[in-house]
Amino acid sequence: MHKHVEWDDPGSAGVLRYYADHPQDYPEPHVGSIVSALFRGFTVRVRVEARVEDTSIGEVVALIARDNGRRKQSVGDLALGDTVRLPDAHRAMEPRHPAADEDERD
Repeated sequence: MHKHVEWDDPGSAGVLRYYADHPQDYPEPHVGSIVSALFRGFTVRVRVEARVEDTSIGEVVALIARDNGRRKQSVGDLALGDTVRLPDAHRAMEPRHPAADEDERD
């Protein structure tokens, strides 16, 4: 059973928006791909297990704080291991974060 998720609007970080000027370069996800979206201000990584009409279906494999890159086990009612549906329109580019060991040096 898929968990229903109200994804955040990716805005300027949207994958479709990023590739709007160059649709021929758009990398369509396939089984095994890792795709990202935003949920309650966190980056969510999903491993694609199936594709249905411009939607990826897969397991949540990471929940990452966008401000500092720290990982969480859950955010609200979304947790690692949940199966979700992620429409391409909600896919988002990930922000750059310092490596975890760089955070520890600060």
